[in-house]
Amino acid sequence: MATSDFTTTLIVDQIPEEAFHAITNVRGWWSEEIEGNTEKLNDEFTYHYEDVHYCQIKLIEVIPNQKVVWFVKYNYFKFTKDKSEWTGTKMSFEIAEKEGKTEIRVTHHGLVPEFECYDICSNAWTQYIQQSLKNLITTGKGQPNATGKPTTEDEKKFSEAK
Repeated sequence: MATSDFTTTLIVDQIPEEAFHAITNVRGWWSEEIEGNTEKLNDEFTYHYEDVHYCQIKLIEVIPNQKVVWFVKYNYFKFTKDKSEWTGTKMSFEIAEKEGKTEIRVTHHGLVPEFECYDICSNAWTQYIQQSLKNLITTGKGQPNATGKPTTEDEKKFSEAK
């Protein structure tokens, strides 16, 4: 059965341990405006972008070098009718060795085409994973949102939605 949850896959030459450390360095690839811890089981952190997006996330599964799962405890979008669209969804980062490379499969369970934010959110996640996270893994430098500054067209759209 096909799933409609947002999923993207990334393949890198680095070992699973390097991918795992990059994934848990959320400030290094998603946003510098992360508050809290992002590495261990039961760690909690918040993300915010101006007054347009705010969420609280808890790490509910952490298997070093294999898997990280986030649970979105609370979400607020200024630009959607249902301000809490992500609340109760999960993000999984599954890491596996494949033919001498490392595959990272990222799924936002519950981020489905029926969501008003789906197009903007899936495009943003694709950029964060396929570019920023990939660069953090492969070069040691991602392109996270800087404090108060959008880095993608979608983040610019978020700020225009005010």
